[in-house]
This record gives sequence, C-alpha cells and structure tokens, in this order.
Amino acid sequence: MRRRRTLLKRIFLGLLAALLTVAWISPKAEAALSEAEIHDLFSQGKTLFRQANSKVSTDPQAAKKLYKRAALRFERLIAEGGIENGKLYYNIGNAYFRMGDLGAAILNYRRAARYIPNDPNLKQNLGYARSRRTDKIEETQQAKVFKTLLFWHYDFSPNIRALIFAIFYGFFWAAALIHLFIRRVPRWIFAGAAIIAVMFFSSLCWETVARIRSPGGVILSDEVIARKGDGATYQPSFKTPLHEGTEFIMVEKRGGWYQIELSNGRRCWIPENSAELI
Repeated sequence: MRRRRTLLKRIFLGLLAALLTVAWISPKAEAALSEAEIHDLFSQGKTLFRQANSKVSTDPQAAKKLYKRAALRFERLIAEGGIENGKLYYNIGNAYFRMGDLGAAILNYRRAARYIPNDPNLKQNLGYARSRRTDKIEETQQAKVFKTLLFWHYDFSPNIRALIFAIFYGFFWAAALIHLFIRRVPRWIFAGAAIIAVMFFSSLCWETVARIRSPGGVILSDEVIARKGDGATYQPSFKTPLHEGTEFIMVEKRGGWYQIELSNGRRCWIPENSAELI
C-alpha cells in the first residue's frame, strides 16, 4: 500500500510538472488596454491598411503614411494590449514591406514565424523579402542538415511543441496508472511516449536557452560597417557594409555593440542601434 501511495504521489507530481512547464513556456503579458480599445485599434489598423492599398498607384507618399499609421496601431496592440500572435506580426511585416522598410519587414516576419512557422503566406512573403536583400549570405551546410534532421524543432511553433509535449507526457503517466491498477501495458507504449515527450521538451528548452543566450536579430539600418571589434576604431570585417534585412545571431553584447554571427558562420561587431533583436 505504501509503495502504491508513493507511486501515485510521483505520478501527481509528474503531471503537475508538465502543466507548470507548459504555463512557463507560454507566458501571457498583462494587458493595459480594454477589450474595446483592443478591438478598436485592430479595426483602425485594418482600415488604414486597406486605405493605403487603394492609394498605392495614385498617391504613393500618402499610401506610405497610411501604412505607417496602420503599423503603429498594430504595434500598440503588442506594447499596450499584451497581444502577441503570428497574424499580428505578419500584418506589421506587410505594412513595413509596403513602406519599403525591408529590415523591419523581415524582423516582424521572423517574429510571426515563431507562432505560425508553416503559414504559406508568411513563408512566401518572408522568402520574397529575403530575396530583395542586398547581402546574399548562404547558410552553412551544417545548419541546413540540422533543419532537415530536427524538422519538428523548426517546423512547429513553441505553443504546438508545448502542447505535443504535454499530451505525450500526460499519456505516459496515464499509461503508468493503467499499468499499476488495471493491467500490464506493453513497454513500447511507455518508451514511445517518453521518447516523444523528451524530444519536444528538449526542443523547447533548447529554444528558450538559445533565445536568452544567443537571440536572433535583423539589421535595420540602410547599411552598417561591420567591425573586427567593439568600436568604430577597429578595422572593417568585410570589404563592403552590411545592409538592412541581413539576419544574424547575437553572440555577445558589449558597450553598445553586438558581436554577431551571420548565417555563413562569419562573426563581426555592429552598433547596437543599427539592429533589433527578434
């Protein structure tokens, strides 16, 4: 009896840990806007975006101003409304792309990809925006292999991975209960559920640690001279400047400078105010 109570306690603690993990992975920001204000801002943003579309061919400057106003409405929903989702970042990215701000467009498309990585419209727009960049930097072969082998890490959003982890973690403990009180459960069921839970939990932990220690970023300045050290007195790292829309991973931050790693593995330093982290 004591052994059974101990096992039940462990199962309860395991399920509690799974629920706490999912809650920790998907925190909710506290909203400073009311529901009515949120709805009104979103409606204004959509209306301004449609108005901008109607003026693109006849009055490009007016259209650009309307796109900017639309983007500001959507950004307020994030900053003050505590709302973060793929569609909202996707709309912001579209507004900046229509304004000709390639860096801000790619930045927000990348933010949208954290929530809706497989959205076909997002993939198409992000791919097109990347094709318009001045800097043509190829990924390393190692990165391409990782994205193929660890497809579940790159193709599923954090919320989906958290849900899959919780399902299989809970399934594992449910099977343990059935095994304990009703009948024997085949070992392959335990093993399969445990392997899948560990895979998705490891993916979430990996992404969380990487986002804290080495977050991704995008260059927003029209062009910036990459340096060999954290100061304007250092020699340039490349013959030509880096340009807006170029993506990177931040390796280190020091005195208003970022040490970054480009997709081809090359490292350099850029001013912090020339870029923004995802």
